[in-house]
Amino acid sequence: MGNKFLAPRKSEVAKVAPNRAALMGKVSQEMADMKEIREADERWLRLLFWEPYEAKFQSGAVHVYDGNGDEVLTYTAGVGWHEKESKAEIQVHGDLKAACYDAFRAARQEINAGAVEMQGGFDARV
Repeated sequence: MGNKFLAPRKSEVAKVAPNRAALMGKVSQEMADMKEIREADERWLRLLFWEPYEAKFQSGAVHVYDGNGDEVLTYTAGVGWHEKESKAEIQVHGDLKAACYDAFRAARQEINAGAVEMQGGFDARV
């Protein structure tokens, strides 16, 4: 599956993906004063990261969740940012893969049916 397949699939997934670049920028901007953020309650964090995103700080790592509770970003010192696919992104990937696989199977069946018809009329002895 080349770029003709991957580029449209990436475009469709991007429609449901969170704006991770903006989230990374916001978290990085606010990490300057980690002590103050760690002491903040969940309500303050929701205001800080705007609905529907929520950030939680656990053991020196920052976990960013979308409105569905899916973790979409993690920041760990020494490792940096790690993106995680949301359920919506996984669903789009799965739907597109299934549609392409169904089309592939149908095309293969047509090719195989045509090959069987051709074999009946071919005489290798001639």
